[in-house]
Amino acid sequence: MRIFVVDAFTDQPFRGNPAGVCLPDPAHAEDVAWMQSVAAELRHSETAFAVAHPGADADFGLRWFTPQTEVDLCGHATLATAHVLFGQGLADTSRIRFATRSGVLSASLDSAGVVLDFPALPPREVPIPSDLGLALGVEPIRVAAGGDDLLVEVASEAVVRAVDPDLGMIAALPYRAVIVTALGTGRADFVSRAFAPSVGVDEDPVTGSAHCALGPYWAPRLDLRRMTGAQLSARGGTVGVELVGDRVRLSGSAITVLEGDLVAD
Repeated sequence: MRIFVVDAFTDQPFRGNPAGVCLPDPAHAEDVAWMQSVAAELRHSETAFAVAHPGADADFGLRWFTPQTEVDLCGHATLATAHVLFGQGLADTSRIRFATRSGVLSASLDSAGVVLDFPALPPREVPIPSDLGLALGVEPIRVAAGGDDLLVEVASEAVVRAVDPDLGMIAALPYRAVIVTALGTGRADFVSRAFAPSVGVDEDPVTGSAHCALGPYWAPRLDLRRMTGAQLSARGGTVGVELVGDRVRLSGSAITVLEGDLVAD
């Protein structure tokens, strides 16, 4: 099986968010335990498995696994998979349709790199969890839920950088991830960091799917339809965000840093 490691939402090696991309045969693509074992072996925040799809609605089936569990939606590993399929000449056109647990998603090529067409996850009001400030080490201004994630707005970009979470307390919250965000400075319209210890990812370097909620959260506040989000992890990365009806277009670059063959079965 061909296997790749791709740094997503960056044009520099060893930056952005690394994802495993696997191209298994159809038999292995039905073996959830085997795919989970491969993802645990690679230890990236997400490993994607893409296999040619026999139906007319999609070109490939796509599934995503953290080191601990399968997830319903992942941006950076989808971008990484599209980058591999385009680069290996396995996509017949400049647009790929993926059949996923979140419906049919598409990826295309343009001057911004790879553009993902994902569902928007409009934020909804939720109570501020008790001890959230203690869990993050900073005080929240407001919170909202977007999909399975909790968005936590804080006072400034500097405060986002200062977050020092208690990962045990974060993992106990009833959310996939906690996304801390604030207005950006310079080239970024907004900034964020993402913590998902409950699914085996202490801090995700660049979280594409979080921007499905961050885009709808910030768009009315900034009066913008197109925005740039910067994720302030140690590796860092940039996500282009465009709202189109009930969809979000996420754009970014990617670079392959490793490719080879998985020899264990």
